[in-house]
Amino acid sequence: MPTTSISKIKTHQKNLYLRVAKGHFATSSAHSNYYIDVAAQKSRLSEAQAVAHALCKNHRYSNQIIDTILCLDGTEVIATCIAEELTQSDFVNINAHQTIYIVTPEVINGSQIIFRDNIVPMIKDKHVLITAVSVASGNTAKSAIEAIKYYGGTVVGVASIFATSTNCAGYDVNSVFNPKDLPDYFSVHSHECPLCKEGKKLDALINCHGYSKL
Repeated sequence: MPTTSISKIKTHQKNLYLRVAKGHFATSSAHSNYYIDVAAQKSRLSEAQAVAHALCKNHRYSNQIIDTILCLDGTEVIATCIAEELTQSDFVNINAHQTIYIVTPEVINGSQIIFRDNIVPMIKDKHVLITAVSVASGNTAKSAIEAIKYYGGTVVGVASIFATSTNCAGYDVNSVFNPKDLPDYFSVHSHECPLCKEGKKLDALINCHGYSKL
């Protein structure tokens, strides 16, 4: 595991935390000085509900239609909790059927997202919210945006646990945590990594599923 242990950044909301470890980490597209551990938020109901509640605050009384939630990075539990909140009576949500589809994309050739014929009706002519663990480079979210538009859906935004930007490909990114919570956070291409330039070895390879210690 990393040279430092996982620490927990608490918030004023019950069951809402940011768990991080500081070190030298590599994703498929970047190097970072933090590993953000979201395993509990994706798997534990109480924490998923807390994340969903925080993300839904921006949708309250917005009159924004959300017909479908597209789940990236294994965020199905969080997406289900978001759907539960958005279909409660105290939300001004004008979905025609007062329900929300929860869809997991199929990824082929490493990054291309497709939808099978029986799933397309849940995307086509629907207003789609994308949920993700993290939006840093934004590559995965951009692929999802392109796929939704290709299959005839309308992207309404991206909801993420952590994000370094409030915009991705022209769409709003709503996140629970951002670099203000980690003032020294960086995520850069490997050839720009200051830790590599200092000769520091990688601690682990990381992705949305977790880490693999080196």
